[in-house]
Amino acid sequence: MKKQTLFLLILLFVWQTGFSQVLAPEVKPHKGFDYSRLAQIDAISKQYIDNNWLVGSVVLVVKDNQVVYYKGHGFADAASKKPMTADAIFRIMSQTKAITSLGVLQLFEQGKLGLDQHISDFIPEFKNPKVIKDYNPADTTYTTIPANREITFRDLLTHTSGIDYAAIGSDKMTAIYAKAGIPSGLGSFDISLLSAMKTLGTLPLVHQPGEKFTYGLNSDLLGCLIEVISGKSLETYCKENIFDPMGMKDTYFNVPAAKGNRLPTVYTEDNQNKIIVWSPDFRDLDPAYPLIPKTFFSGGAGLSSTAYDYAVFLQMLLNGGSYNGKQILGRRTTELMLSPQLEDKMFGNDNFGLGFSITSEKSADLYMRSEGSFSWGGYYGTAYWADPKENMICLIMTQHTPNSHGDYTGKIETVIYGSLKQK
Repeated sequence: MKKQTLFLLILLFVWQTGFSQVLAPEVKPHKGFDYSRLAQIDAISKQYIDNNWLVGSVVLVVKDNQVVYYKGHGFADAASKKPMTADAIFRIMSQTKAITSLGVLQLFEQGKLGLDQHISDFIPEFKNPKVIKDYNPADTTYTTIPANREITFRDLLTHTSGIDYAAIGSDKMTAIYAKAGIPSGLGSFDISLLSAMKTLGTLPLVHQPGEKFTYGLNSDLLGCLIEVISGKSLETYCKENIFDPMGMKDTYFNVPAAKGNRLPTVYTEDNQNKIIVWSPDFRDLDPAYPLIPKTFFSGGAGLSSTAYDYAVFLQMLLNGGSYNGKQILGRRTTELMLSPQLEDKMFGNDNFGLGFSITSEKSADLYMRSEGSFSWGGYYGTAYWADPKENMICLIMTQHTPNSHGDYTGKIETVIYGSLKQK
């Protein structure tokens, strides 16, 4: 039996047995873990915090729809020694992308769009796209050639559209986007998302649509398309169709002031790799953005959430799109979302689905995660994956980037898998 078929059968089994299950935040013992081994998470976290390699973290592990480990380590704020609590609200940055992808696939199920439909049907500025040919860095001028075809929703969901990232993308496209006033997704509060995306539609692509994977503003554009198609803001759409139905009570584009004390301080490092507070003007990104009222909602990076709330989102997908008796996404659509979409080697050894990195057979043979595991992370130091074979969810959350001791996540992952008992 092919491993991809096995993965889908596992997903079907979980869907059939877990339709009405709700993920409780209380930690309960699980017979599938050796807890003397799992306790190494505590020791490793203490080592990193005591050595000033990390200020704080939250680690959450779910297996078989049961929370088996959920702790805060270290501090939410180093100066005040405020403890990191498990329910800390993190700026999850690019973990927003998968939630935006879910919103698009909900509209796809309702017949409001096609995965291979041209996005210019909804935002005409993307009709007849052009691809950059020659670029002059001295004055940011460029020449173009016509694109071979138009951009589709599938291109955006798989980051193969040819759209780059503002601020953190390639040098030439960063300059072109900056000149045109294209936002990176954060630090913009009252501008029009649709207006910004219409401008983006007039600018060149960095390569032909579908030609290769380029991480860019694809999810921000998808968020805008959700607004255009649904007639609601991305904030309202996600609240009504994703967060409220699943009980995700701590996930926001605009974090309420009353919950602001649950946001950990954001850190970076100086030239000697000493941890320092991320200043409001560093990289033009003020860490206070979750608390600044906004109407510009970044589908690529704008959400803040807890480890538990995001685990609920991932559990819904492991359940085949259902949660608490509600079908958030159809079973077959969920399978499609978690299936490899790219040609071999377009994403290294792994592949990419409709919103997630997908662990390949080769990677599963080399590392700990099982084939078919789906994952991503966030710029400020958050990481997650869900492993359908093990029916397991893991989140490792920090607010520290760049981190010269970035092996913390990898070590915790190894401990988790090394703690699994024989089935």
